[in-house]
Amino acid sequence: MLTKDVPKKLFLLDAYALIYRAYFAFINNPRINSRGLNTSAIFGFTNTLLEVLNKEKPTHLAVVFDLSGPTHRHIEFEAYKAHREEMPDDLRKAIPHIYKLLEGFNIPALSFEGFEADDVIGSLAMQAEKKGFTTYMMTPDKDYGQLVDENTFIYKPARLGNGAEILGVKEICEKWQIKNVSQLIDVLGLMGDTADNIPGIPGVGEKTAI
Repeated sequence: MLTKDVPKKLFLLDAYALIYRAYFAFINNPRINSRGLNTSAIFGFTNTLLEVLNKEKPTHLAVVFDLSGPTHRHIEFEAYKAHREEMPDDLRKAIPHIYKLLEGFNIPALSFEGFEADDVIGSLAMQAEKKGFTTYMMTPDKDYGQLVDENTFIYKPARLGNGAEILGVKEICEKWQIKNVSQLIDVLGLMGDTADNIPGIPGVGEKTAI
């Protein structure tokens, strides 16, 4: 149980963003165990999790997963993520082991039908702020920038020898040359997102959108 003197520090991990990142980090030299299972994603995700637990020492932590079914975005825009390739089969086989890993750590694995992980993380971050938490959304996804405020941050995990990066209101506004983080919604809408198959405005890239 926490005492009143301990600041409440919540980490919300974007599961598949971190899992894919770990898997492709070893794509040229995959980690294969004696049973032929590709453990790259398990290994990389575990290292990321241990780094957070040991270095950041959160008082609360959860890992949020996307589900395979359609979301409200698919209903509104049929072509949403339509060009995404299927998850590699060897990565798919690793996912149950990551769930078991979280169970062993006694870390909640959260997901909600019809919503993506970023929807859930954003909602939890807003609820947590009202209860006095400082929240760190752990993800490399730029879309989370619109959720940042004085008590909610993006925590970009370490990569290629660089340390973890914490992005608050100041960093997001400087990166996108905007005056407040809510303007990031307009920037991203104008430029679109090829990763999600969102077209944006024809001929408008990042520079013009800004």
